[in-house]
Amino acid sequence: QAQLVESGGGLVQAGGSLRLSCAASGRTFRHYAMGWFRQAPGKERAFVAAISPTGGTTYYEGSVKGRFTISRDNAKNTVYLQMDSLTPEDTAVYYCAAEYLRTTVTSSTADYWGQGTQVTVSS
Repeated sequence: QAQLVESGGGLVQAGGSLRLSCAASGRTFRHYAMGWFRQAPGKERAFVAAISPTGGTTYYEGSVKGRFTISRDNAKNTVYLQMDSLTPEDTAVYYCAAEYLRTTVTSSTADYWGQGTQVTVSS
């Protein structure tokens, strides 16, 4: 059983940056694709970015491409989401997810979820 713990959320002004971290327990982190999802008030949870187990392949939702960067450090069992040029539309609870032996993560097939971290971008 793996545990995912997100951190790094907070309040930032538009145009600013935040870096989210997701620390995973367990010794098989390197076998999991990792992803970030977000849920804004009144909306469904949506895909943001994902990274393959080795970090060689990354995926981004269109509106964050070029602004957000997902990365991972398998030695530290941690995945990151660097968020730059933030806008109020990025305000949401951000969730980390893991999926075993896949190159990406989908909301319906993820094996584990974190508890979420709030990101608020003020205008």
